[in-house]
Order: sequence, then structure tokens, then C-alpha cells
Amino acid sequence: MGNSNLTTSRFRGRSEHALDIKGRLNVPSRFRDVLAQYDSEELMVTSWGAHLRVFPVSQWEILENKLLTNGREQPGLTGFIRLVVSGVTPCQPDKQGRVLLPPSLRSEVGIVKDVVLTGMLDYVEIWDKEAWELENQATRENFGDYTESLAKLGIF
Repeated sequence: MGNSNLTTSRFRGRSEHALDIKGRLNVPSRFRDVLAQYDSEELMVTSWGAHLRVFPVSQWEILENKLLTNGREQPGLTGFIRLVVSGVTPCQPDKQGRVLLPPSLRSEVGIVKDVVLTGMLDYVEIWDKEAWELENQATRENFGDYTESLAKLGIF
């Protein structure tokens, strides 16, 4: 497998799901297809503020390496590391493509049943549906705030 697949295969799109009674999430096939481009089917799931983040193992390791090499130079990251790194949980999809989201992580971000998955290119966010709606509305209302950054990227 060449790295070119990793640059062209991204987590994209948004979808709504309901967790089953055991707290399992059906991972959409388009996300499973992207995951197949990585060396491992295992996912690393952690809380990230108001939502959960799901990383392929290799992407999670990149984040950890950045924290190891440069993180200690940044003031105030100890709490972030404590929350995010200590809470990370490896999750293996079952044969039906479901992932059991740990109860401790679900409760940290207020996920009970209805969730929204958002592809964020190299990772996936899992939001409680109501929290997602509030976040999305705030983003829409402040859309103009992105103009300068987008212009610097040559997008706007």
C-alpha cells in the first residue's frame, strides 16, 4: 500500500445515527472504506471537548508524536494530555461494522443515543445530536469569521 492512497482517501460527509442498546455505533461504509486504506482497522476513540474524536491508529500516533516532540514546549497542555490521551480507547469494529463506544467516553460528552458523525478528513467526530445542532448553528452564524483564514489558503 502506497502513501498516495492516504492522501486521496479522506473522511468526508455527515450522517445521523442511533446507538443500539449496548452503545454500539454502525460505522458508515464510506468511513469503513477510508479506514481500509490504513494499516489497521482498529480505531482510537477519545473525548475532545464537547464531542468524541475517532482516529485511525496511524493518525493517532502522529498526534501522540507531536505531543511528545513539541507538546511540552507549549504551556498549559498538561490538562489536555490528561483528558485526551488518558481517555483514548482502542476500538475494533465487529463483523457488522459496529464499534462499541465506551460508556465513560459517551457520558463525558453527553452522548446517549442519537449522534451525528462528521468526516474531518483525517479523523471523524461523533457528536450528540443536540450538541451538534447547536455547534453547527453557531458556525453558520459566524461563517464570515473564516474569510481571512480561507483567503490565506487560497480558497476564498
